[in-house]
Amino acid sequence: MREHPSERIDFRSDTVTQPTKAMRDAMMSAPVGDDVLGDDPTVIALQERMATMFDKEAALFVPSGTMSNAIALRTHTVPGDEIVCDKTAHIYRYEGGGYAALCGASIALVDGEKSLMTPEQVKRAIRKAEGSGSHYPNGSLVCVENTTNLGGGSCYDQATFDQIAILAKANDCKTHIDGARIFNAAIATGVDVATMCKHYDSVSVCLSKGLGAPVGSVLIGSSSFIARAHRWRKLFGGGWRQAGMLAAAGMHALDHHVERLAEDHQRATTIAKALDGMNAFSVDMSTVQTNMVYVECTKPAIEIASELQKNGVDVFDISPTHIRIVVHLHITDDDVNAFIALCKQLFDS
Repeated sequence: MREHPSERIDFRSDTVTQPTKAMRDAMMSAPVGDDVLGDDPTVIALQERMATMFDKEAALFVPSGTMSNAIALRTHTVPGDEIVCDKTAHIYRYEGGGYAALCGASIALVDGEKSLMTPEQVKRAIRKAEGSGSHYPNGSLVCVENTTNLGGGSCYDQATFDQIAILAKANDCKTHIDGARIFNAAIATGVDVATMCKHYDSVSVCLSKGLGAPVGSVLIGSSSFIARAHRWRKLFGGGWRQAGMLAAAGMHALDHHVERLAEDHQRATTIAKALDGMNAFSVDMSTVQTNMVYVECTKPAIEIASELQKNGVDVFDISPTHIRIVVHLHITDDDVNAFIALCKQLFDS
């Protein structure tokens, strides 16, 4: 699938996707209302569908994944609490310090293997004020990411994922999944999202990445959790009016863009194998499980990215030594073949 006409091959992120014609048609014809007043029928339908899909009680449509995570963290914690997550977690690295600014929480970082935490690491990271002479903050929330962004798009195995949640609850902690790309994880592992998230209190799901909607994320959890979250959405400026046009894009994405994620995964694997076979690059193939490829470069990554940019290909240099390639619905087999041929020409002489 491409639909979006472009002379460039854009691997920067799956956030660059444009609505397809069918998605735009669905948006144009969506019945709408005022969502702040609770009467937008398309928003309601999306929220109910997502709650059912994840086997939770309720859901809340919000403008962005960062806001969805911020609302979840604020709903689950009180100022002075501590949040446990991996050191590469999006909530820690890329959300503007919201856990501190909006929640007044500290954060306990786990040094996971390729961004994947173990239950033992999580247990060691949980600190409680009680019994510490009030020296410690109160560890009250464990946050996991699936798929893991800086883990190269890798996924948790379900047994470990379940064990982390069960252990967290045994230690009186709430649990939240940053599931920005959780449908990628479901397609890659063969585990449906309801089973995957069964033991977790909340999950945030992006519609605007691999699913190709223009805007929006959905926060999912119990009815009481979502009722509290609704207040924080308002306070954070996330109340919106005729949002049904955007919700319709999400509904279309759920109907048409979930199963096709497997195509993105296959194309990412094809790219990873080809680059790993070149002298200029190496790829940890164990991390290439979904639509991302993290590529180690023998020359400065910024130079690689610049040279590719001059030749019609956009990538991010995410460290001095690595570039990131993200495959999405506007990347075709022809793009993959052209990119591999270009890399051979430019860097594998």
